Amino acid sequence: MPAVPGLRSPHDTLGSLVYVGRMFDKIRLHDRGELPEDFHAALGVGLDKRAGAFLGIDYAELKSKVLSGASDEAILAWCFGTGISRNEHDCTVWSAFLQKLGWHDDRSEFLQDRVTKSGLANRGIHTFFDLIEIDEDRPIRSFYA
Repeated sequence: MPAVPGLRSPHDTLGSLVYVGRMFDKIRLHDRGELPEDFHAALGVGLDKRAGAFLGIDYAELKSKVLSGASDEAILAWCFGTGISRNEHDCTVWSAFLQKLGWHDDRSEFLQDRVTKSGLANRGIHTFFDLIEIDEDRPIRSFYA
């Protein structure tokens, strides 16, 4: 599948957090009817759920805030003020964890099953971010590539 216009890479940061800007993009694109149907089942689950848990924010509340028209920076500030307040160290560690998810951890088997079912075996996919990048025809930015 080609990259979706207006959808950031999971590696792109908002503040010091990876993935969160992409989650905001998916909410906005879905609301405008511009998010491909393949993405719909994953809204609010998977990596979105992990991000929400880290921020201490309910996905439905986050969706409402994103669709209010606030800037990404204002939404992130709202998350930190409403949910769990996170310091720079917390954000850096969580971002590193998320970028490595699927690499020699409890999600490795699930990732490799997805890679195989997607017909992407032997493509150098080690993490979920790698899978997203390859699936969206982006160059892998992983440090494992």
